[in-house]
Amino acid sequence: MKLSNFTIYMVVVLVFLSLFTCAKMQQKNKKHIKRTLCMQIKGSDTIVTLVQALTENFVKQNPSLNVSVTGGGSGTGFASLINGTCDVVMSSREIDEREKKLAKNRHIVPTEFKIGLDGLAVVVNKNNPVDKLTIEQLGNIFMAKITNWKVFGWVNKKIVILSRESNSGTHMFFKAHVLRNSVRNANDEFAVQSLMMPSSQAIYDEVLQNSNAVGYVGMGFTNEKIKTISVAVNKISDYVYPTRESVTNGTYPISRILYLYTNGKPQGIVKMFIDYAISDIGQKIVLEADFVPIK
Repeated sequence: MKLSNFTIYMVVVLVFLSLFTCAKMQQKNKKHIKRTLCMQIKGSDTIVTLVQALTENFVKQNPSLNVSVTGGGSGTGFASLINGTCDVVMSSREIDEREKKLAKNRHIVPTEFKIGLDGLAVVVNKNNPVDKLTIEQLGNIFMAKITNWKVFGWVNKKIVILSRESNSGTHMFFKAHVLRNSVRNANDEFAVQSLMMPSSQAIYDEVLQNSNAVGYVGMGFTNEKIKTISVAVNKISDYVYPTRESVTNGTYPISRILYLYTNGKPQGIVKMFIDYAISDIGQKIVLEADFVPIK
């Protein structure tokens, strides 16, 4: 059957419109992909609020980016990097040898960036008159070798020990530098009666309402509502509070570095974020979050 010129014309028009519509939809999809570009950041609860502040300001400059920031501990962050489920790890400790080995087996190359400094503050309730402790005394408290506040001249009350959970970088740092310091056994652990808290905020909240509690948090979690203990290396050393100055000059004995980690040399939007975090603007945000800028 012979087609009329009009029919042929209509077929051509319909084909053209179909191709045009497909092209427009492809362009729209590309724009949609660009608008929903994502970056996953996981890890340390100590600096989750800091990193959230960094990403909020970063996204204002890069509105096409969708950033997810979740805590859970430094160990959780490294596990996510090794499993390929996050782009950036936030950590309050260095990656350990076991994690390095797991990463190597997965062809992951953890790359480290220092973004700030922190003093790990020992905190008690404001009603507690104890205001200074040595590293050895702290170790004895958190291993339950000292169990009552009367040892320090206060009430006859049992000490309530608060610790972060074992996947926390803060937990591991405190264990390494307080429980396992040079005068102790390398296998010393927290007392079994320690209350393992899911976050630094949880420790803060418990200390706020429990006059017998003692815990440790990043200095960004300290304020006038709870009491920070001054710490000395030993009885003949100066007792020092965690401040920007004492952390910077290394006189506070429980100071540490705060990190971001990526898989290999960062590229694209991840590199842009890392550069932002260590820029002058990013370091100002570190300072405003009550941590110490790395610069």
